[in-house]
Amino acid sequence: MATDVTHGDLPFRAGADQPRRVFAFNGGFFTQQRVRRIMQLAGYPIRAGLPDRGDLVAIWGDSPTAQRGRHVAGRFGADLLRVEDSFLRSLHPGRAGEPPLGLNIDLSGVHFDGREPSDLEDLLMRHPLDDTALLDRARHAIARIRDGHLTKYSAVDPTHPAPEPGYVLVIDQTRGDASVTASGADRDRFREMLIYAMEEHPGARVLIRTHPETQAGYRAGHFDDSDLNDRVTFCDAEISPWTLLDGAVGVYTVSSQLGFEAILAGHKPRVFGQPFYAGWGLSLDDNAPPRRERRLTRPQLFAAAMILYPTWYDPFHDCLCPLERVLDVMEAQTRAWREDRHGWIATGMRLWKRKPLQGFFGGSRKVIFDDDPARARARADASGRRWIVWAGKARDADTAVRVEDGFLRSRGLGAALVPPLSLITDDRGIYYDPTRPSMCERLIAERETLRPDQAQRARALISAIVDARLSKYNLGQGLPDLPTGHRVLVPGQVEDDASIRTGTQAIASNRALLETVRAARPDALILYKPHPDVEAGLRPGAVDVDGLADVILGATDPAGLLSQVDEVWTMTSLLGFEALLRNVPVTVLGTPFYAGWGLTTDRGAVPARRRARPTLEGLVHAVLIDYPRYVDPVTAMPCPAEVAVERLASGMPIRRGAGNRVLAKLQGAFATYAHVWR
Repeated sequence: MATDVTHGDLPFRAGADQPRRVFAFNGGFFTQQRVRRIMQLAGYPIRAGLPDRGDLVAIWGDSPTAQRGRHVAGRFGADLLRVEDSFLRSLHPGRAGEPPLGLNIDLSGVHFDGREPSDLEDLLMRHPLDDTALLDRARHAIARIRDGHLTKYSAVDPTHPAPEPGYVLVIDQTRGDASVTASGADRDRFREMLIYAMEEHPGARVLIRTHPETQAGYRAGHFDDSDLNDRVTFCDAEISPWTLLDGAVGVYTVSSQLGFEAILAGHKPRVFGQPFYAGWGLSLDDNAPPRRERRLTRPQLFAAAMILYPTWYDPFHDCLCPLERVLDVMEAQTRAWREDRHGWIATGMRLWKRKPLQGFFGGSRKVIFDDDPARARARADASGRRWIVWAGKARDADTAVRVEDGFLRSRGLGAALVPPLSLITDDRGIYYDPTRPSMCERLIAERETLRPDQAQRARALISAIVDARLSKYNLGQGLPDLPTGHRVLVPGQVEDDASIRTGTQAIASNRALLETVRAARPDALILYKPHPDVEAGLRPGAVDVDGLADVILGATDPAGLLSQVDEVWTMTSLLGFEALLRNVPVTVLGTPFYAGWGLTTDRGAVPARRRARPTLEGLVHAVLIDYPRYVDPVTAMPCPAEVAVERLASGMPIRRGAGNRVLAKLQGAFATYAHVWR
């Protein structure tokens, strides 16, 4: 009798009340820390020794070492616990050393072996799979996986040119693969499949999709050059499987997971083996297990295989999690790999920024710093690396990718040399410069329409930020007692800031801003908050506010302040965006990134190209989830926005050395000196 099992989110099987001891005789269960930890969290801590009757012996699928575990289990009367990688595993194959983000833990069988039932097959046969919320989650997750070009090994390039559509896709697998063996297939079966593909699609091109482990040189496939001809070619590029599926007119597989993804992409693949997805009416099956008589929809198949069956792991909180959190993690990791894998040449980066930049962009290949723009461009062109420039030092003619601090940056000032948790990369322009298009604008326009799950994620992020009273720098003291009246908050800015230079017209100084607000709101209580960099003496922008402001709020927590005001007037300050998160009306006199979309009162010039009308959730999804990159200060891994918010909310300080403190003071002195002589 099986013990209690929790597949993904929901308990499914029922059995004994007490946990059972789990033994293993495969060294990987002891040496692979992530695997061991997931097993422990799932209620199956691995131990050494010999089992008793009724204990469990963990084996890895049908790997070569599994026979050892079977032998011990049979000898001592123990039951088997079969473990396999989940269907959304990692960037690279396990043989590359990367740990998994989830496991398929099965008490009945193994999902890829149709000769006997498994827990997954039991789910597909007996679970109602009719809950509306569950099926909505499945639909939304399928859309996210397709949009993000995620797959079992997600180190693929969505920008790789696609073959001309109209081909037949034949999927190769590695020799000795357990799912191939379980299906009774061999090289002859793969060649037979290729013949079927050619005969059933006369005249069509045939692409043989090489397995990622074959591409990496780990294991050979079933096809070789002798199978090629004028119609048949290999496809072994890092092209996304979703791109390949979009252009295919037919899909043929023995038991590859790509057959499952073909179903999700709308195909009805022809299946020559007995994978878990065969036999449910979603594929053309040569040899599906006859006991699989139920007919399922794509969301039902996905819900069982990706939500209910796997045990998913969150590496940032060291806990089990739902599929959606794993998608957050995979999106962050794949973006970093895809952008960084060719390496970067960086220009215009101050010395103190180089270590944080290396942490953001040097995960695949170390960043090379070169302060000569012409030489950096030439080196990038010659080496295949990308060229990145700090946005404030990029010239209009530069073709480099621009980088800037993110909107949820740190606990402490950038001018004080506190390293960031988020950075922005933009290959079109930069968010603060409305004189030219930017990736920020494009993302905001694309988020005019959101799926329900995207809107829900954005709302949850807004709530987390507001509840934790977060802002860009997360500095400031408690609020003073404020006089009563109609309170208008006016945030001061650094007057030589790039957003002022490029995003303002007639009103371009703190004094002019205050004069305009006083004229527009003569009876209001005007609260002036100087910029933290100006308060700290690090940047120019000090102003005499006599007669223009009623209260000066120095060193005050901006997030807390926003809950006490009736409106915000600003030139281009990020505080205007932070006010929108808290449903505070905002009037802008310049053209910040959040202006012109119907969410603010705009008195500045708005580019005509800003025609989209996103909701607040759409704006937040674009500028806090899609646009920046985040690095977790605890694990040093690329992370989703939610993790950065949690780290900032925890109050965890981001350390900087004594040398950085000295550099910050010198930087402030030079900035003040330059401002005096301008």
